[in-house]
Amino acid sequence: MNDDSDEGPRIPVGSKNYMSPAGHARLVAELHQLLKVERPKVVEIVSWAAGNGDRSENGDYLYGKKRLREIDHRARWLTKRLDIAEVVDPAQQTRRDRVFFGASVTYVDDSDVERTVTLLGADEADITRGEVSLHSPIARALLGTKVGDVVKMRTPHGLEDVEVLRITYPMPQA
Repeated sequence: MNDDSDEGPRIPVGSKNYMSPAGHARLVAELHQLLKVERPKVVEIVSWAAGNGDRSENGDYLYGKKRLREIDHRARWLTKRLDIAEVVDPAQQTRRDRVFFGASVTYVDDSDVERTVTLLGADEADITRGEVSLHSPIARALLGTKVGDVVKMRTPHGLEDVEVLRITYPMPQA
C-alpha cells in the first residue's frame, strides 16, 4: 500500500488488506465516533474559544485546533484503510484443515514452548489478545500448513522450527 501515513501498520505492496467482519466493524465504529461524536464537540469548543478574543494565548482554542487536526488525520487514515479492506469471514472457511486468514493455530517451537495465535488483518491484530498480523513472520510461516507440518520461522535469533499442533476456525453463525 502506498500510504505515507505512520498511523498504523504498513501493508506490503501488492497485498490485500484482509479484515474480519469484527475488525471491520471496530474501524467503522471508531470512524463514526470520531466524525459524529468527538469532532462536533471539539468544533463547538473551538468556536466558543474563538469568540473569547486573543487566540494566541487561548488554551481551549489552541488545544481544540490541535485535536481537530488529530481527528481529521485519523479519520482520513481510517477511511483509506476501510476503502481498501477486503472483508473475509473466517467462519465461512471451507478448508479447515489448513491455515488461512482467521485461523487460530497452536504450534510448538524449538524450545518446546506451545503458543496459540490467530491470524488477522494488519489493522485489527492485537498481540495482547494473541492475534498476529497476516504479514508477520509467524503468520507467513504458518500460512497453508496443516497439523503435523514443521516449518521454519524467521526470528531475531535466526531460523526456528515450529510444528503445527492444532488449527481452529470460528464456527459459522446459524
